[in-house]
Amino acid sequence: MTEALLKIENLSIDYPIAIGTVHAVRGVSLEVQEGETLGIVGESGSGKSTMGLAILRLVRAPGKISSGRVLFEGRDLAALPEEQMRQVRGKDIAMVFQNPLTSLNPLMRIDRHFLEALKTHKPDIQKTEALKLIHEILEDLGIEPSRMGAYPHQLSGGMRQRIMIGLGLILRPKLVICDEPTTALDVIVEAGFIDLLKRLQKEFQLTIVVITHNLGLVAELADRIAVMYAGQIVEDATAEAIFHEPLHPYTRGLISCVPNIDLDQEKLTTMEGSPPGLVDPPVGCSFAPRCPLVMGRCRLQEPELKEHRPGHKAACWRIE
Repeated sequence: MTEALLKIENLSIDYPIAIGTVHAVRGVSLEVQEGETLGIVGESGSGKSTMGLAILRLVRAPGKISSGRVLFEGRDLAALPEEQMRQVRGKDIAMVFQNPLTSLNPLMRIDRHFLEALKTHKPDIQKTEALKLIHEILEDLGIEPSRMGAYPHQLSGGMRQRIMIGLGLILRPKLVICDEPTTALDVIVEAGFIDLLKRLQKEFQLTIVVITHNLGLVAELADRIAVMYAGQIVEDATAEAIFHEPLHPYTRGLISCVPNIDLDQEKLTTMEGSPPGLVDPPVGCSFAPRCPLVMGRCRLQEPELKEHRPGHKAACWRIE
């Protein structure tokens, strides 16, 4: 098996606050192969976006990586000097953020956003060549090049999201991280976004990490899915295995909460309770207080994420 493009080893991220420390990500390990699309799913507060930001060392102070490694092509990004890390961001790893309107500078026209990204990593590039690259990427995204002179507020939500994708792809990165990319989109624009991302992945041979709570999105896009709960990965398997043979009770709960038009349901299924506070996580399995299959061992000892079927990992004592 070839070496993974991205390998996260025992990553923990802490946020010191007045009443203690929030353990936002707790000992996470995962791999992303070149050309693969990995979906990271979980409820709000599960740590998935924080982990995505940590890959690019964008965790805001006072948050910090307290332990672990983030290996990209064999280099530990967590240990790189900041100047070297700046060369990785955008050029090798790009991120499409959750809200394009807050990610784009409202005082800059769209063409200036692209030119700034190109000039930062290719200072010798001629303006004519840069404009040609911008025209090509906008055409690939279905945006008229005449819109380059527009300001972000003059574009629709779907168009702004495509601009963010274009900014991520303009330097031809090896890895693109999409953080809740469809949150602000309606269902029609979301469907178009999914088709666009599939086409661009084939065209540019992209490796993609999609961070979302939208199970429908990862069902359409992901080759493999990692399920996060309370700052930890509780299940990691192919998309097919996650949706058809989930092992962890939390994964089964998430899937059962998705409306299904093929079932005669009068009420939506819900999971009782809320995720635990991460200042003082519960002893044992973090999901135990909400789990319908909980047993004594679950409340005393934390289960290990391990392989129970070929390529299918889960952290649950019930599977034992």
